[in-house]
Amino acid sequence: MVHRSLAGTARTSIGRLLNAPTLDDDRARVAVAVVFTANGFAFASWVSRIPAVRELLGLQSGELGLLLLALSVGSLLGLPTAGRLVQWRGAPAVVRAGAGLVAVGVLGVALGAEQWGSWHAVAASLAVTGFGVGIWDVAMNLEGARVEQALGRTIMPRFHAGFSLGTVLGALAGAGAAWAGLAVILHLGAAGLLAGVVAVLGARGFTTAPERAAGERPGGLLEAWTEPRTLMLGLMVLALALTEGTANDWLAVALIDGYALPEWAGVAGFAVFVSAMTVGRLVGPVLLDRFGRPALLWSTMAAAGVGVLLVVLGGSPWIAVGGAAVWGLGASLGFPVGMSAAADDPERAAARVSVVSTIGYTAFLAGPPLLGFVADRVGTLDALLVVAVLLVPSALVVTAARPLAQRR
Repeated sequence: MVHRSLAGTARTSIGRLLNAPTLDDDRARVAVAVVFTANGFAFASWVSRIPAVRELLGLQSGELGLLLLALSVGSLLGLPTAGRLVQWRGAPAVVRAGAGLVAVGVLGVALGAEQWGSWHAVAASLAVTGFGVGIWDVAMNLEGARVEQALGRTIMPRFHAGFSLGTVLGALAGAGAAWAGLAVILHLGAAGLLAGVVAVLGARGFTTAPERAAGERPGGLLEAWTEPRTLMLGLMVLALALTEGTANDWLAVALIDGYALPEWAGVAGFAVFVSAMTVGRLVGPVLLDRFGRPALLWSTMAAAGVGVLLVVLGGSPWIAVGGAAVWGLGASLGFPVGMSAAADDPERAAARVSVVSTIGYTAFLAGPPLLGFVADRVGTLDALLVVAVLLVPSALVVTAARPLAQRR
């Protein structure tokens, strides 16, 4: 009864955030927002303790980058199969499975770092976490795309705002845990359990049953890998996922190393970034419906580049934190718009979302070691400039995000 009460309160609060009416059809919309929020909370809880795990294992920046690679490998193993799993078992079952794996994985990370001092155990646990995150991510995005299409207006960024809201809560909880000196195992164990319970309860409101999802014809996934628009969307999401993922993995560490901040202050800077992303995703749908996908994506990419430059070249912690906010606003819309564009055609949504997600998550595969190796040579803070450089060529493929109806 307590869990149901908490889930009901969460659904009501997020429903108000989305201006949701109390209709039966709207249950799925609120449920998707709850599941996105739980996903963000679980992810940020782990990210907020990256500096602590680095210290516990005594890792250099390059070694930390390789360790973070395990999470990305796990995700890339889960993403290609996620669409088929949704077709076979339905989005609610896939969310439940993903949430369970994430809860077990983050607990294993804490045990490996704090109790066993084994980076092998941490890497294996991160791979499990990544696999859970991958299938959870695709399932909730597919459900969100179906709800958006049923509504007939842009709302996907607000679902991702739920994810960002979860990351804010997770980052703030992590900063508080770091400030209080709370053991990593207590923090991550409790956070993983809470996120898993909320996700399982939230997924009960999904509308996607296996027989609904199974409408896609066999072979759709392989065909999607040959579609130029789908591949261009994947490349766009790749660059924008790197823009977001680099901050997730390295912003707190860069602020600590580059500006000699305590751990809690570096994590608080990350909290500013995810707070700005939340704001951007809340206001994004209105701007997208007014100005269209390409124009807004170009604008936000420019803002992300400026934010990175302020973080790296600002010269003071206050300017750097302000830059983190600009960076967060700029990184807010790339991934949700990419998911919406991939799901423009409902009959091919599962295959295309899987393909775009897989390409996009390659950023999380290549990003951590790339930034780690660069950081070993130029410093963690200066290594963030890689993001600003990669945003330039990615602007060339933004036009692929135009709705299919407009392209035709």
